[in-house]
Amino acid sequence: MSLADIEKAARVLEGSIIATDCDQSRTLSTMLGCEIWLKFENLQFTGSFKDRGALNRLSALSPEERAVGVIAMSAGNHAQGVAYHASRLGIPATIVMPEGTPFVKIENTRRHGAQVIVGGATLEEAAARARDYCQKHGLTFIHPYDDPLIIAGQGTIALEMLDAVPDLDVLVVPIGGGGLVSGIAVAAKAIKPDIEIIGVQAALYPSMYNRIRGTDLPMRGDTLAEGIAVKAPGVLTEAPVRKYVDDIVLVSEREIERAVALLIEIEKTVAEGAGAAGLAAVLSDPQRFQGRKVGLVLTGGNIDTRLLASVLTRELADKPGQLARLATLVGDAGANIIEVVHQRVFTDLPAKGTLLRMVIETRDRAHLEDTLKRIRAAGFSAEITSSQ
Repeated sequence: MSLADIEKAARVLEGSIIATDCDQSRTLSTMLGCEIWLKFENLQFTGSFKDRGALNRLSALSPEERAVGVIAMSAGNHAQGVAYHASRLGIPATIVMPEGTPFVKIENTRRHGAQVIVGGATLEEAAARARDYCQKHGLTFIHPYDDPLIIAGQGTIALEMLDAVPDLDVLVVPIGGGGLVSGIAVAAKAIKPDIEIIGVQAALYPSMYNRIRGTDLPMRGDTLAEGIAVKAPGVLTEAPVRKYVDDIVLVSEREIERAVALLIEIEKTVAEGAGAAGLAAVLSDPQRFQGRKVGLVLTGGNIDTRLLASVLTRELADKPGQLARLATLVGDAGANIIEVVHQRVFTDLPAKGTLLRMVIETRDRAHLEDTLKRIRAAGFSAEITSSQ
């Protein structure tokens, strides 16, 4: 893999993918004490950077391979990229997607004209099914990351970022299988050898982190960043990651959630969990980036709307601090809190309202009335639903 391969890919992609904006976020920059530059790959037609690698790989197929068709395995974004560009090029496409893939990604893949097979508890099991189907039907397998043409396509992002902002000091890039970070690192280091490349993985799935550092951290559970929840990183991607990526950091689910919410609140843009991982890394350790020009790739925006609503609801519930304020009022009144139910969604209150059901223990009726008086005096609407 070389800069020439990535420049060749850029010529293939020209006019068929969006050269997305790379803009400074003034608010995030002020908040974090560094210059934050955002590459909006969530605005590609299929909602992610995967358009780039998919089109570059499909464009290299022979006429015979195009006629028979292709197959891919993906948790969503690669699937949509392959499905959309295969449809554009008149190539039959079959996509195997693991169980648990967000519904929005499955439906979008079908909408692009691909045959979708949902099966396999993990991405690795889905890959095995896809390869078996591929052999039986003579299709061409389009790997999501372990393919030189895929890697080269993803690397075109670095060309655009450094063309827009040549003096970037560091690029922070999400890592799943490693195709994106490999392509970006190869291109960026060739153009600007002193640039720092930092990879980011969800703490629940530290596969490339384990591979590079020789650790054995567990991989388990549901992550908001399902797009980078890869248990086995690429074989081809390992070498460029070792050579060009300066560090890999892990981010928690809470940090990913906060990043998703901040991008909506501040930038008015929707990023899925994997797409917000770069910002999560800066949020987790802002001191590391102080005074530097930091490029973040918002890799995708295909998040399930119900999941997004849950993230935003949690963020709203945490922000006002009203629960803590009420708890203080009750405690100051000398009452004991037995149980609390905090409800923002299933109520008939206005959108900005919150219903709080609190079971408290008081000495007697007079003590209860005094506690309510204090709560109401602080500006809350309160009523008794039952008492003993």
